Amino acid sequence: MADVTVAQFAEVLKVPVDKLLSQLDEAGIKVKGSDDKISEDAKLELLTHLRRAHGQDDTPATAAAPRKITLKRKSQSELKLSGAQGRSRTVNVEVRRKRTYIKRDVLEKQAQDEQDALDRQRQEEEDRVNAEALEQERLVAEKEDAAKREIEARKKEEQAQKSAEDDARKAAEKAVTDAAEEKSRLEKAEADARARRTKEKEKAKPKPKHGETRYGRKELHVAGDKSGRRKRKSPTRRRPVSMGGDAKHGFELPTAPVVHEVEIPESISVAELAQKMTIKGNEVVKVLFNMGALVTINQVIDQDTAMLVVEELGHVGKAVDSVDVDEKLLAEESKIIGDASARAPVVTIMGHVDHGKTSLLDYIRRTKVVDGEAGGITQHIGAYSVDTDKGPITFLDTPGHAAFTAMRARGAQATDIVILVVAADDGVMPQTIEAIQHSKAAGVPLVVAVNKIDRENADPERVKNELSQHEVIPEDWGGEQMFVNVSALKGTGVDELLDAILLQAEVMDLSAVAEGPAQGIVIESSLEKGRGATATLLVQSGTMKQGDMIIAGEEYGRIRNMFDETGASIKEAGPSRPAVVLGLSKTPGAGDDFLVVKNERKAREVAEFRQTKTRDAKLAQQQASKMEDMFSQMQDGEVSSVPVIIKSDVHGSAEALRDALTKLSTEEVRVKVLGSSVGGITETDANLAAASNATIIGFNVRADAAARTAIKESGVDIRYYSIIYEAIDDVRAAMSGLLAPEVREQIVGLAEVKDIFSSPKFGDIAGCIVSEGYVKRSSPIRVLRDNVVIYEGELESLRRFKDDVNEVRSGTECGIGVKNYSDVKVGDQIECFERIEVARTLD
Repeated sequence: MADVTVAQFAEVLKVPVDKLLSQLDEAGIKVKGSDDKISEDAKLELLTHLRRAHGQDDTPATAAAPRKITLKRKSQSELKLSGAQGRSRTVNVEVRRKRTYIKRDVLEKQAQDEQDALDRQRQEEEDRVNAEALEQERLVAEKEDAAKREIEARKKEEQAQKSAEDDARKAAEKAVTDAAEEKSRLEKAEADARARRTKEKEKAKPKPKHGETRYGRKELHVAGDKSGRRKRKSPTRRRPVSMGGDAKHGFELPTAPVVHEVEIPESISVAELAQKMTIKGNEVVKVLFNMGALVTINQVIDQDTAMLVVEELGHVGKAVDSVDVDEKLLAEESKIIGDASARAPVVTIMGHVDHGKTSLLDYIRRTKVVDGEAGGITQHIGAYSVDTDKGPITFLDTPGHAAFTAMRARGAQATDIVILVVAADDGVMPQTIEAIQHSKAAGVPLVVAVNKIDRENADPERVKNELSQHEVIPEDWGGEQMFVNVSALKGTGVDELLDAILLQAEVMDLSAVAEGPAQGIVIESSLEKGRGATATLLVQSGTMKQGDMIIAGEEYGRIRNMFDETGASIKEAGPSRPAVVLGLSKTPGAGDDFLVVKNERKAREVAEFRQTKTRDAKLAQQQASKMEDMFSQMQDGEVSSVPVIIKSDVHGSAEALRDALTKLSTEEVRVKVLGSSVGGITETDANLAAASNATIIGFNVRADAAARTAIKESGVDIRYYSIIYEAIDDVRAAMSGLLAPEVREQIVGLAEVKDIFSSPKFGDIAGCIVSEGYVKRSSPIRVLRDNVVIYEGELESLRRFKDDVNEVRSGTECGIGVKNYSDVKVGDQIECFERIEVARTLD
């Protein structure tokens, strides 16, 4: 057939042109219109497409048997509808139906394929599970085999060791016996040889001659049977050797046990301790196991435990203070060389809480520090350098709350003069006495500032009387302490106080070397966002400069930047000057000493040694506490605990909060501090709290985004505080909730026995009359005879006439059956009581 146009081909097929054009488009044959021509190949391609669309394939076999058949039916009918005014109209209705039939074997093949895929997936899953089980069994078998091999190896090693010791002992004994026999044999041989030589000398003695030589000496004659040369000795015959008493065998058994003097440092590993006693490590482990300590040969134990082990094994223990390597390394760095010059005094302000310490310092500095403290109380050590008209003075402001004892102790150690602030209207309080003790322990002179004298109820004489009871005597009473009456609000007496401070400093003749590397003390440390670890340092000698390498406690670093107390950047700080430094690796501990060193290598070496020493001591302490906890729990049962994690803004506050919460512990409930550190609350803290069911206490810090998400998911209890005693009160309340309630007994009724009746069902029944209160069937009872308790139990029956009742009131008769007791007599009293649980609180 020649090429025809689309219109001619549609006329031959008897289909509309539009439909043919759409089918050509579906088959992928591009034509522009009905006038375009179609080739024979295009017709065959169209035929193939139509067959595929109707479920047929191109092959003749499948063409004879199509997979699906589509039937189309079209029917036309007419409907007559009645219209308005009796007219009717005809509506042509055309119904088109299309049905597709698919061969059953196709559906069955699809279902079979799906079933095969599911079977393959199930088989693969079973194979994987079986493989994992076999692998698990193999690992368990390997572990068991390894354990058996290890046990057998230990047994063989012990047997070999035992046999070696036996062989050595036998060899030593045999050696001693052989040595004795050899000695006797040699002595006998030596005696025989000596006698033989004596006889030979006598035989070989030459006869005297009358001739003499020309030199006037007698001529030497040789025996006739002797030649002029010395004969070579036989190699098999040796001259006997005399053995003295020092030539004993080296493996002689000791006649007495060897006792070693063992030097024991603060912490020592089990292997090192065994080496010092020249015994095997497993013997030390065995002794510790008998003492109740489950340790390994590589574990570190404390000095007290090691002393007990040494004494148990029969040696002498000697406790020694370990010579710190860091002190040796820093010996040259810490030498102070140079001429001393006058320096500013370091003054610490101490006293009871809310007695006006910070307000007094505010007036001197002309600032408002107290307004920035939460609750109006100081919770950090503040270091300030003040240039007064009379000279520079460095002030340290310490908290007065009871929880900050360690802070006040550090302030007293780092200061030259202590100002004891006492409110004139309040007098001497507990923290006032504690401040006096700290200053005396540090050997620091005391200047008393009697504050709040502007109040109406101020009584300075009362303050003097109360302080005199604690050996603080004013100068006008013949003592050594200066007393100054001041008012922090109005500034009364502040100039006199500064004069007293400078006078005391002049008497003390304070001086320091300004040149050379700086050294001093860490006042406070914190972890700030964007700045990292920051530390407030007080320079005591030398000059600290930006860029210096310093070591502070267990941390080291190069000073990147320095600030004064106002936040202004400074380049150097001399003696008695506080400075905030950036650049340390982590936050150092408050109270640690710092020192400027020459190179980073030495600083790193000293810091790593100190960290290792602290870690060993902590591990030894944890091991000891684990043993104590185990034995205390075995003796007293399980002790309730309140686990907490403390995060604070500065190191001193974290330390104070940890100590205050630990002191709340009692025999029944205790506070378990899982961690105490500086910085914001992180996701690691939240995960630790979730794992240990602990409460996170954030003191002036907040949780970051990741931590908040973790806390929300795990439901961890987190609490934020800015005042320390609020945190202490909340933890005390939580501990009170864990206390077992107190059980109290309350007598609710008393019945007198009037007669005894016998019941076939309940036995003896006491006929009673309730004289006081009421008697309940469910309440416990006591039987009293002559006001003495003879039985305690419960009721079996309670009746009024013949009816069972639950309660009988005062003045009413009733019948009472006592359970498991039949010795009730007339005149006895039956006491009914209740047990009431009363919640307890911590003292």
